[in-house]
Amino acid sequence: MNPFLALTGESGGMGSWIIIVYIVLIAAMMYFMIIKPQKKQRKEQQALMSSMEIGDSVLTTAGFYGVIIDMTDDTVIVEFGNNKNCRIPMQKSAVVQIEKPTEIS
Repeated sequence: MNPFLALTGESGGMGSWIIIVYIVLIAAMMYFMIIKPQKKQRKEQQALMSSMEIGDSVLTTAGFYGVIIDMTDDTVIVEFGNNKNCRIPMQKSAVVQIEKPTEIS
């Protein structure tokens, strides 16, 4: 005797519908728990990269704070510390946080 049929109390045709429902439920759970949050995070990263401007203070993925001094399409040149000679080119995707400069009045 098939244990699946004994648990459901159904015969052949109805048991296969239950399996299909389980598969659909698992797929829906994966979408809402994995795929949708990744899409949201990707949108936020795109918005962050498009709002970058020269003079913004940034935090990089390596944990360094610096100021953007030049930009191209996919790279930024960031100046670190008080030493004006420490300028490093990096990809825009390496920036994880932006702080706009405040105006002193």
